[in-house]
Parts: sequence; structure tokens; C-alpha cells
Amino acid sequence: METLKIAFFCWEALHSSFKVGGLAPAATHLAEHLAARGHEVHYFTRGASGDPVEVNDVRYHYCLPFGDNIIEYCRTMSNMFTDAFRACDTPAFDILNFHDWHPVEAMHTLRDRNTVLSFHSTEYGRHGGNFGDWWEFKEISGKEWYGGYIAKAVTAVSNSTKTEVMWLYNVPEWKVSVVPNGIDPEPFHVKLDPGEVKMRYGIHPLAPLVLFVGRLTYQKGPDLLIQAIPSILTKRWDVQFIFAGTGDMRGYLEGMAHGLPVQFPGYVPDIDHVSLLNACDLVAIPSRNEPFGLVLTEAWSAERCVVATDVGGLSENIDNYVNGIKVPVRPDSIAWGIGHLIDDPVYMQRLGKAGRRKVMEKFQWGVVTGRMLDVYEKALSGGP
Repeated sequence: METLKIAFFCWEALHSSFKVGGLAPAATHLAEHLAARGHEVHYFTRGASGDPVEVNDVRYHYCLPFGDNIIEYCRTMSNMFTDAFRACDTPAFDILNFHDWHPVEAMHTLRDRNTVLSFHSTEYGRHGGNFGDWWEFKEISGKEWYGGYIAKAVTAVSNSTKTEVMWLYNVPEWKVSVVPNGIDPEPFHVKLDPGEVKMRYGIHPLAPLVLFVGRLTYQKGPDLLIQAIPSILTKRWDVQFIFAGTGDMRGYLEGMAHGLPVQFPGYVPDIDHVSLLNACDLVAIPSRNEPFGLVLTEAWSAERCVVATDVGGLSENIDNYVNGIKVPVRPDSIAWGIGHLIDDPVYMQRLGKAGRRKVMEKFQWGVVTGRMLDVYEKALSGGP
């Protein structure tokens, strides 16, 4: 493929002051790997003065949106994106890649170009696979439908997300391609003393540690894991739990966890995130809905075994009892899965190593970047 000039439109990025969740690393690393292949990549996102304007050959264009609500905020952001885009549209961009619903109004303005909409999740999915009757839900869902309608090509991070997008928004199957989130596994696999890391959190070096990493929101199911803890403790009394992340459920969860061996360290920097992944004995992913599950590939990269709910991208990527345990979305099932493994370190190690092998085969960025370039080629050709 000839060298392309590519525009990314995404409301968050790793190298800006605005980073919310898994969308930032997914989009940022994809942009960097496209640039590493010689393509010219511009990244339009939110940012503040002092944020870097070029990192790893990706050029960043920042704006500071405003608005009384999330819809108005994203409208001003889209207008600012469009202005910044037009200022550097000579020579013209070949591909415009929009990530999630936030910049869809910019895509509307630029709809005559070669546009790709990447679904990292849906509003339905972010609410645990439930419809909402409040106005924001309807507005955001409407923008997701419209984006899927006008885009020249659509990507989804998993087959389950593809099915969800087709079902929710009547996007034709020929238009949607699955491009999973990629990962560079090496930074997540480090040699350290797990006991020393545990002691930093006041945990005995020999006590089993179950780690939850993610937003403390209904979609991610941290409440389901907390409800499972009393049953897990009847299996092994000294199991400890760390919930690393922030979110609007934190106060509620802290109340639920009163008297239980649970810690909420809040946001953890990348270095501590990696340390916890490599020090824990097991990673729990109790999501009610999970389009892909970036924490799954991070845990596997660290050779950690996973107990996850049987939903979405988790369901299709985990081979049950081969590289993880899949359980129904219920506290008693989560408790069973963790209890099944927690006293068997050899089995946990075997599952973790199998998970890393799958990462090396399927989720490294070289494979994922190639799949996205295939989608760009489809958008450029104007057909399936």
C-alpha cells in the first residue's frame, strides 16, 4: 500500500491531559504503529497547553471544548476538530478515522471524505447491555446510528461488538470489519518480587491477591466481585483484593466492602499498574458487558490467569480452562471460578502462560495494524 495521510479523531489520547479509559491507549498505539509503517498520522484530540505536539511520529492537534452537557461539549469539540483538520488538509488527507461517538458531528461535516468509524463500545453496552430512557442515552445512541450510516467503513473491536452494532443500528455486515485492540506484551511482563509489591499494600507476601483493574462503573461489574468475596473467603480465608481504578461507584463499593479484605487505591500510575499485574495471583474481570477487554490482554501479557464473565470480547477470546475461566454474570459464579483456581498455583501459571501465547499469536500490534490498513483500503476503494 502507498503511504497514506491519516487523520484520527478521538476525544482522548495517552499523551494529552485527557485520558478516561481504554480508548486512549487503543487509539494512541494504533496511530503510532501506523506512523511506524511510514504513514503520516495526525491525531485530533482534547488537550492543554504544554501537551506534546509530536510523539513517536504522530502529530497532535489539541482543543479545549466547552459545553453545559456532554452533547454540547462534544459538539464544540467536533467543530474545533474540523477547524484544525482543515488547517492542515493540504495535501488532502486520504483516510479519516473517527473513534467512538464523540466526534460524529465532525464526521457529518466531513462525510464526503473517506471516513472510517471505529466502535470501541456502544452506549447500550456501556450500560451493561441495557437500554436507557434518559435523553443522553437517546442522543448518544442516535449519533452512533448516524455514524454507522454515513461512514464508508466501520470497525468493531470484537465479533460480539460487530453483532451488537449490526443489531442496534442496522449497519450492513459488508460494512463492518473486526479489528481487535492490539498490545505490545513486553512492557507488561517484568521480573519482580511479588511479596515485596504485596507488602507495599499491607498484604502478607504469601497471601493470594486477586486484582481488579478498570473503571468502577456498573458496566465493569466491580459490585459483582465484592458480592462474591464472602463466598471466596470460605474457600480460603486469607485472599486479598485490590480494586485499582476510579469511577462513580467508588463510594457505593467502599460501603459494600466494609469489613472485607479489600483496598481501593484509586488511579494507579502505569508503573504501579504493571507491578500489580505481575504481583497478583489472579485477575478478575466481572464485567456485565465488555466489547473487548483490554485488561485481558494486559493480564495475559503478564502471564496472569484470568477469571472473567462470559460476555462480549471476553467470551470469544478466552478458551475456557485453556487460558482462563469463563463464568456467568453472577456473584456466586464469580466466586466459584476464583475458588476453583486460588489454591492451585501450578494450574494458574499454566493458564497464564497459555494466555501469553495467544497474545503473541493474535493481538500484537503488527497483526492489528495490518487489519486496520485492510479496512482503509476498503474505504478508499468505495466498496466491500
